[in-house]
Amino acid sequence: MSDTEIIRPELRKQVDDRLNNYIKKFYNEVPYATHFLKASDVDMPYYKRHTIETILRIRRKRTIDAHAIHYFTLHNPVAAKEWAEYTDDEMLHDKLFLADLERLGVTSDEVYSTDPFLATKLLNGYFLYCQEFEGTPLAAIASSYFLEYTTRKTQPDWLDNLESTLGKDEVRGARTHVNYDIDEDHTGDVWNTLMSMVESDADVERLLKHFDHLYKLFTMYFTEAYEATRASEAALAGTTAA
Repeated sequence: MSDTEIIRPELRKQVDDRLNNYIKKFYNEVPYATHFLKASDVDMPYYKRHTIETILRIRRKRTIDAHAIHYFTLHNPVAAKEWAEYTDDEMLHDKLFLADLERLGVTSDEVYSTDPFLATKLLNGYFLYCQEFEGTPLAAIASSYFLEYTTRKTQPDWLDNLESTLGKDEVRGARTHVNYDIDEDHTGDVWNTLMSMVESDADVERLLKHFDHLYKLFTMYFTEAYEATRASEAALAGTTAA
């Protein structure tokens, strides 16, 4: 699916500019947002919980992708084939992150018994709601583009810093995931599938609104991760000091 000609490059630039602004807002507005990028001493509870949630999100997105493939089989067989190939690439990437956690002493039982954050539940509910009431998986495919693009822009730098503090082996799975997505040009592939559902000006407006909602849901997730780990530690430390 790599090396394909990009459909509607002018709209893609508009979207990419929007996502770049989201990244800037994220670093400026979300608690602990620059931790993985800059910290010289990684907060392990925060890192472990973030990685657990990444695994849980990948697992639940598999079901959403199956709904998308079903839609495409009825309306666009070419897109169905392309999304099935993309889903095949991504299907077991949770195992890469799990291997990183296991090297840090976190078991698979602990990971898979963890209840996902509310933001993750709302994210998947949003996909199902939009497909049911808008009639297409536009929101779900937009989310894949959102993640592919922002991951490509942020994760290499995050992983460089994490590798320098945790060690190369401890982020091997996450690095493999990112490098694979970049090498396969998943951003371009996902974009073209996304464009198969964008025909009118109203579709463009709907797409941009989805990106706004996705940004809110992902910032909610990072805030929950902070509150579940770092914020509670800080509160406990303050109580103990008092």
